[in-house]
Amino acid sequence: MSLKCSVNFLTRMDEARQPLSRKVPIPSSRINPYRMIIVIRLVVLGFFFHYRVMHPVNDAFALWLISVICEIWFAMSWILDQFPKWLPIERETYLDRLSLRFDKEGRPSQLAPVDFFVSTVDPSKEPPLVTANTVLSILAVDYPVEKVSCYVSDDGAAMLTFEALSETSEFAKKWVPFCKKFNIEPRAPEWYFQQKIDYLKDKVAASFVRDRRAMKREYEEFKVRINALVAKAQKVPEEGWTMQDGSPWPGNNVRDHPGMIQVFLGQSGGHDVEGNELPRLVYVSREKRPGYNHHKKAGAMNALVRVSAVLSNAPYLLNLDCDHYINNSKAIKEAMCFMMDPLVGKKVCYVQFPQRFDGIDRHDRYANRNVVFFDINMKGLDGIQGPIYVGTGCVFRRQALYGYDAPKTKKPPSRTCNCWPKWCLSCFCCRNKSKKKTTKPKTEKKKRLFFKKAENPSPAYALGEIEEGVPGADVEKAGIVNHQKLEKKFGQSSVFVASTLLENGGTLKDASPASLLKEAIHVISCGYEDKTDWGKEIGWIYGSITEDILTGFKMHCHGWRSIYCIPKRPAFKGSAPLNLSDRLHQVLRWALGSVEIFFSKHCPLWYGYGGGLKFLERFSYINSIVYPWTSIPLLAYCTLPAICLLTGKFITPELTNAASIWFMALFICIFITGILEMRWSGVAIDDWWRNEQFWVIGGVSSHLFAVFQGLLKVLAGIDTSFTVTSKGGDDEEFSELYTFKWTTLLIPPTTLLLLNFIGVVAGISNAINNGYESWGPLFGKLFFAFWVIVHLYPFLKGLVGRQNRTPTIVIVWSILLASIFSLLWVRIDPFLAKSDGPLLEECGLDCN
Repeated sequence: MSLKCSVNFLTRMDEARQPLSRKVPIPSSRINPYRMIIVIRLVVLGFFFHYRVMHPVNDAFALWLISVICEIWFAMSWILDQFPKWLPIERETYLDRLSLRFDKEGRPSQLAPVDFFVSTVDPSKEPPLVTANTVLSILAVDYPVEKVSCYVSDDGAAMLTFEALSETSEFAKKWVPFCKKFNIEPRAPEWYFQQKIDYLKDKVAASFVRDRRAMKREYEEFKVRINALVAKAQKVPEEGWTMQDGSPWPGNNVRDHPGMIQVFLGQSGGHDVEGNELPRLVYVSREKRPGYNHHKKAGAMNALVRVSAVLSNAPYLLNLDCDHYINNSKAIKEAMCFMMDPLVGKKVCYVQFPQRFDGIDRHDRYANRNVVFFDINMKGLDGIQGPIYVGTGCVFRRQALYGYDAPKTKKPPSRTCNCWPKWCLSCFCCRNKSKKKTTKPKTEKKKRLFFKKAENPSPAYALGEIEEGVPGADVEKAGIVNHQKLEKKFGQSSVFVASTLLENGGTLKDASPASLLKEAIHVISCGYEDKTDWGKEIGWIYGSITEDILTGFKMHCHGWRSIYCIPKRPAFKGSAPLNLSDRLHQVLRWALGSVEIFFSKHCPLWYGYGGGLKFLERFSYINSIVYPWTSIPLLAYCTLPAICLLTGKFITPELTNAASIWFMALFICIFITGILEMRWSGVAIDDWWRNEQFWVIGGVSSHLFAVFQGLLKVLAGIDTSFTVTSKGGDDEEFSELYTFKWTTLLIPPTTLLLLNFIGVVAGISNAINNGYESWGPLFGKLFFAFWVIVHLYPFLKGLVGRQNRTPTIVIVWSILLASIFSLLWVRIDPFLAKSDGPLLEECGLDCN
């Protein structure tokens, strides 16, 4: 019997030691050639710039100087972007081991609770039906019901959002059991019923077809009710909205209203039509008053952190945008394979999933999928210290959001070497003894460590260390001081402060639901964060509209690492802007956030040294805030071809054989680097090329305006915005792709296109006029100009074209304009050397 118990004990110990995930390194046959060509490209760059700097073009010195400065900047940008991709990895998870260890059938689940955050602001821009689908996919997730809580932040205090969420909670009582009974994917009804696949595949239940038809009918009725609420909300009553009991809606004034919390579903009362328990669903709208800075999305997320800590206090958080639904119901378990892993889990601050999108056209004209970033750059970062946080689809460790340092890795005990002479060992021992005599008492040292912010990974542990060995009055005094320090850091809420001491989560057992709700209202008051560390060291960090980059950066500076998880079935899916104008405005917002970080104290160029941020990880963060500045040299470089063609000058002297070798070697290295990058990452050439094209399009438009707007905001305090005006559309599939919206962002790329087209016409006309010898120098200039035009081609197509055809009138006007410019150029011929007229000499004859 004892032998059997020992075997069982050893088996359990072996299971506990087994990892829940593993790294899958890129095969050396794919990654090593890639690294070799990077090194070769660096060497070639050195020789290339040696030639460019040592051989100026005297008759076009300004053009040469500008081109060399731009090329040096591009080379530095390439280094910042390239070297964080030196160690790419992939990962696998073992969901079966996770279930065996924490979620065995017939036993209470030991999986950690998770709080889900959904943020929304304006129901006119973020349709309630989209938000409802996101919430329904969360409530139906494949995870223990009692471990799931969903918090919806309505930062616009809209009664439409509140009523739509009420309808959603009622529909969830039918939708959730249907999803779990038939194990359907995805669990967002809008996208499930839109699937053009055989929905009977792998379904064996005879009642499935009948239940599916009934559920589809229920969902159509649900959509009618939501659309009726939307139609009703179009016309606001003069006296404002009123609730069902006749009282006025507290959020009638969006900028001045109290905090609101409504628990729609909960463990105590939320049951589906089959009597099973449903996850908790909570509506939250934080208090807003004039004169307070509410910090937009970052402030709303921090309010959700505090509310959830008071009401459920799960140790892990998942945040989603309102238009990103759960596409893989097992996604949370995928994240738990890293967070709850006994070997690596304690140092993981968050698990980031890639963003995938629905409704994008097959050609992905404007690189909306961001495949290169999500499938190349982020995999590279995962091999260093982890991916950056991208704002949605991320599972956080709550303790990491509280600004604590990552736990230190314990060093193995030192071993004594017997090969040293005895007199050396005796000297070493004497030295250790002398050190021990000068050290401070243990309890005093532990007190000092607690108050030193950089060395307290968790106040729960530090508090325990203080209390150990401190007699009577000192314990009470230390506890008071600690509580005061925590309240200064986290805010004046004893319930919330107590929750921060619970590393594994959980709420206070002796608190009533009513008292917890009262405390939850308190922690979302607009003045709660005053004189605290919220937004500075705790939670989502303030100071930029791209708060996601700042938040992840601060965590990595504290020594945490993040994980990049790519399940076979995409974890989350969302929507992306389709038309050119909306896409440019999205990129403008991201770039503006990077410029704001560049001018802030959290700039990775100078912040976080001496902390836990690794060298190559810092490279990636520097690249993420420096890239908008590339727009200035990029704009200049894209203008150079037109100037060269119009003036007849060029940025390089006549090439020698040696110089030609370095130019060719550089182009070959650039080409091979791209090929090998696509080979190890699995990214298709279409996606890679679209990314290259939009890098130029966004660089000369959105990034340029972001730099201009950021400088105005930081230096002059002027906050500008570029509005979008819709100009048309139709009802075809992907009609939004063809919608033209005028915006100021369209001016620079349009100007560049026209300049280069004019330059090409002028250059060809000049060559025709000057004869055969002028064609040789022309080819380099034409190649330069065509490089710009080819990269801006999707922009041109977005301005004038359709998916498969260009309007005839555009072709006619293009030919007409090209002909006119050619004829004018041949007639004017401005770049040929002009003579001063015939040389007149006196002939000696008197004509009079």
